[in-house]
Amino acid sequence: MSHSFVQTTSLPPLAAPALDRGLISKLRANLFATPQDAALTILAILFLAWAIPPAFSWLFAQAAWSGPDRSVCATIAQGGIQPDGWSGACWAFVDAKFDQFVFGRYPIEERWRPSIVGILFVLLLIPMLIPRVPYKRANALLLFTLLPACAAVLLPGGWLGLAHVETALWGGLLVTLVLSYVGIALSLPLGIVLALGRRSGMPVIRLLCTAFIELVRGIPLITVLFMASVMLPLFLPEGVTFDKFLRALIGVSLFASAYMAEVIRGGLQAIPKGQYEGADSLGLGYWQKMGFVVLPQAIKLVIPGIVNTFIGLFKDTSLVSIIGMFDLLGIIRLGFSDATWASPVTPLSGLVFAGFMFWLFCFGMSRYSSFIERRLDRSHKK
Repeated sequence: MSHSFVQTTSLPPLAAPALDRGLISKLRANLFATPQDAALTILAILFLAWAIPPAFSWLFAQAAWSGPDRSVCATIAQGGIQPDGWSGACWAFVDAKFDQFVFGRYPIEERWRPSIVGILFVLLLIPMLIPRVPYKRANALLLFTLLPACAAVLLPGGWLGLAHVETALWGGLLVTLVLSYVGIALSLPLGIVLALGRRSGMPVIRLLCTAFIELVRGIPLITVLFMASVMLPLFLPEGVTFDKFLRALIGVSLFASAYMAEVIRGGLQAIPKGQYEGADSLGLGYWQKMGFVVLPQAIKLVIPGIVNTFIGLFKDTSLVSIIGMFDLLGIIRLGFSDATWASPVTPLSGLVFAGFMFWLFCFGMSRYSSFIERRLDRSHKK
């Protein structure tokens, strides 16, 4: 007689152990998993407890938020209204100079023109960044054709009855965003062309692309901007010249394209040889093979490197001050010379504001890059 028994129904799932649930479990797994982790966590907490209160006090609690001049940002001994020993940020300086930080020395009565360009940029960029919004091709066409055309007409003027505004009067966030937009829009396609040229089977094209990439990557951006601003006019025929801001745009774009080419080349080398052979077996031409098979996979692999180059380009726009252009950082530093706001805390407050603005844009690009990577990973797994 058999005494065996086979379970015919599933048992209910057991609850997780008490130690694996709740906040305490997460803290234990992430912060106190080992003695070394616990020691580092305690040191980090102590450092934050030491650093955050005075930083919060300087940035917010004791800060001067509004006022007509430097008196609100200086102590009584310094000719101001603050009590002796006061230490706080001078956000009143940022508030008073905010329009100048955005538009530079662009004429006040004409600032509606860069404002319209900025609104168009936001309205075209946001739908482009949201994957579910349709008509991406039309959106990209407007972003990279209509927007530059409108900017070329509105910003410098001299067309359709608009007053001409010299680029020497541009400044602030306007210059930073224009340089970044043009540099990003041009460096990616130029980098792709240079990367393909460096891997070309034609020796002349490969040599030219390699020479350009290695030459540009071997010199600092300051040198490129200095050459474009000072040396280039010396080699032009008499009476022929280019706008200084246009020269900066070209120099920044070419400089970034050399670094972008190496990022793209790394992606191309990561594609298995079978992908090339598979495209050849289908009878695809060179550009069809690259455009439909190889490049989409390569660009997907190097998204972090591409965004890293974009972030570096955005921050490097501050170097245009070497040729007399005042970007966001340059126009803030120019404000330090205003005797109306001369105080011990004014420079640090302005630099903190500049650092926050640069961090805000760079952090946004980084987070969007991470979002795109996760989305592409999920689509690949499916």
